[in-house]
Amino acid sequence: MKTLRVGIVGLGVGEAHLRSYQAIKGVEVAAVCDIDPDRLDEIANLYSVAGRHGDYRAITENPEIDVVSICSHDDAHAEQLISAFRNGKHVMVEKPVALNRREAEEVYRAFSDSGCKITSNLILRQSPRFREVKRMIDAGEFGDIFYMEGDYLHQILWKITEGWRGKMDFYCTFYGGGIHLVDLMRWLMGEEFIEVTAMSNDILTKDTPYRYPDFFAALMRFESGAIAKCATTLGPQRTKFHALDVYGSKLTFTNDIPDAKIFSSDRDEDERAMSVPYPGMEKGDLLPEFIDAIRSGRKPEIDEKDIFRVMDVCFAVWEASQSGGTAKVTYLI
Repeated sequence: MKTLRVGIVGLGVGEAHLRSYQAIKGVEVAAVCDIDPDRLDEIANLYSVAGRHGDYRAITENPEIDVVSICSHDDAHAEQLISAFRNGKHVMVEKPVALNRREAEEVYRAFSDSGCKITSNLILRQSPRFREVKRMIDAGEFGDIFYMEGDYLHQILWKITEGWRGKMDFYCTFYGGGIHLVDLMRWLMGEEFIEVTAMSNDILTKDTPYRYPDFFAALMRFESGAIAKCATTLGPQRTKFHALDVYGSKLTFTNDIPDAKIFSSDRDEDERAMSVPYPGMEKGDLLPEFIDAIRSGRKPEIDEKDIFRVMDVCFAVWEASQSGGTAKVTYLI
């Protein structure tokens, strides 16, 4: 088994990638990169990584690197992805893959020309509880699903009022948070969204330097006619939570902590708990499967279709929120 040599760009969430790679047999983290030299040395020393760089090209253009994890600031993803693909690297990229349709098209073109593999850290699919809901849906236990709610609720407002996100020329909290629930719901349903209606506001950040909406509420229509709602906020006064409600003709699922709830009627006696672990996953959990996909020559569980299509839904949400109307979802692939 050939040793796969990995390079990691960005050592925030990239540290979790590093830990996961080092636990996989036949994988060597050969080099890391970060624009903060102190962080670079700290992480490289902690995990005994010899190669350390301040310029991402030292990784994406290195002929000895096979796989790249891109965990940098969002506005750097497209440029770094294109460089990696043009130099024959397989890539795990943190979401979002791009910040606009033009970037997405350029990345997809470079990917298609490369013959390499891509995946993204849409990690909610790894939650044991959501995987059980997926199994139940596929088995027909919910009956006909007519409505879903999936909300991203996380008190990290400082990340846009004080951190690097708020200093970008453009940032969208839906691309960073709501994207997870959009992907989760389309995966659970096994269907695509065809149109969206969305609203946004900036009430939580109105007295800060942040220049874009901080809250989004989107209604999205599936191909079957089922409706889904996704609210995204980085400022709720509550613990972090991925709200998920699935309404079917036979069952309803409501996520909760510590146990979820399953309802089969409106009677109290027909409510039962689901104790399958949630969230039950870590940020690097998709990497073993990605490495296996590279070795076996198959598509990863989360492939280019998932990555670019979930971005197309996000682009439509942004457009609808800006126009105050409905936007059709136009898919790149």
